[in-house]
Amino acid sequence: MREKGNIEIHFARGTSQRYNRRMVSPDAELTAVVCDLAIEVGFSRAGVAPAGDLGCSEKFDEWVARGWHADMTYMGLHESKRRRPDLLVPGAVSVLSLAVGYAPDGEDSTEGAPGYIARFARGRDYHKVLKRWCRELMDRLCEIAPDFAGRAFVDTAPVMERSLAAAAGLGWIGRNGCLIVDGLGSYVVLCEIVSNLPLVPGSPVERACDECDACIRACPTGALDADGLVDSRKCLSYLTIEHRGPATEEMISCNRSLYGCDLCQEACPHNSDLTPGDDELISWNGPEIRLADVGGWTAEDWDIATRGRAIRRAKYDMFIRNAVTAAARLVE
Repeated sequence: MREKGNIEIHFARGTSQRYNRRMVSPDAELTAVVCDLAIEVGFSRAGVAPAGDLGCSEKFDEWVARGWHADMTYMGLHESKRRRPDLLVPGAVSVLSLAVGYAPDGEDSTEGAPGYIARFARGRDYHKVLKRWCRELMDRLCEIAPDFAGRAFVDTAPVMERSLAAAAGLGWIGRNGCLIVDGLGSYVVLCEIVSNLPLVPGSPVERACDECDACIRACPTGALDADGLVDSRKCLSYLTIEHRGPATEEMISCNRSLYGCDLCQEACPHNSDLTPGDDELISWNGPEIRLADVGGWTAEDWDIATRGRAIRRAKYDMFIRNAVTAAARLVE
């Protein structure tokens, strides 16, 4: 195995850097074994999507055309590879879509909690956890399929992870734009292994939102569209994690968070009565981050508090900005 940027590239012993094309016939028995191995490694769910044309990019194209990707200009790049994983990874025939749950252990809410940190970012950095599991899984795949070659993606490269997970039958994309998995809700993080394994694709499941619009009503800035599109320009999750500029009107008027927002997920009926997620993702043994302290942070304080955690995505000046807008809610 070697690494190229944030993408793991794993070649079975004796294979070349291009995928072995002898594996062409879908194999149901191999598919079952691979999915079972994924669960043994630690993943909560595993399913298969084809590596060819997803045929489901219309909503994504509309989202970009509306400008709802805000400053995430990279989302408009590499269109062909985003639609076809086999162009991203030449010779690939299948995508193993993997999900891990991070449902909270106990009740707490964004509402009335200035200084909130989104649930997915409270434990160890999920990128590191999922990468480690992908490496272990790929090592085991080499043992059962000597011709295996594949790449693992954890929030890297132009991969439509929710669309792939939906195509694999792991769940459906809800009105808040999140993938909703039966038994895990929308509290899931995703990754993929794109490979030459001849796996049998799953079947998409029907969206089970019925006429529910709880998530839409729960969003304080009106960022959600009924078709499952999210206007990032208004979304507090985007604004506190990705937006690099000064506080926006939405942040000044509504933000209670240091990092992210879970209000639309808390309102979702599919997120009630869930078994707590993976312990590494929902718990943290490092220093506690308190709103009252963040305003006085130095750059070194930020470095210490965020090391090994997904919250490091928001830089020092962004944490200070978020703390100022969140603290304003204390005097309302």
